[in-house]
Amino acid sequence: MEHVPILVHRISPAGGRRVVIRIRGVDTVLGVAFCDADLIEFLRRIGIPGPDELVFGDSEVIAWQGGQPHQYE
Repeated sequence: MEHVPILVHRISPAGGRRVVIRIRGVDTVLGVAFCDADLIEFLRRIGIPGPDELVFGDSEVIAWQGGQPHQYE
């Protein structure tokens, strides 16, 4: 799969962060992550290779919007 932007949105008032993948200009919501394990599972389910390395590495593929990376509440 080509490298595509994965957007982890700001923390919602109810907790968790919406995770969106943008493919060919179309945004698809993968779910709401409440921890890094959720984010990794979303990426694994859509066939992203090495999701652990993407989440915990210094990846330019994941954009964390609003707040600090890896914070969910």
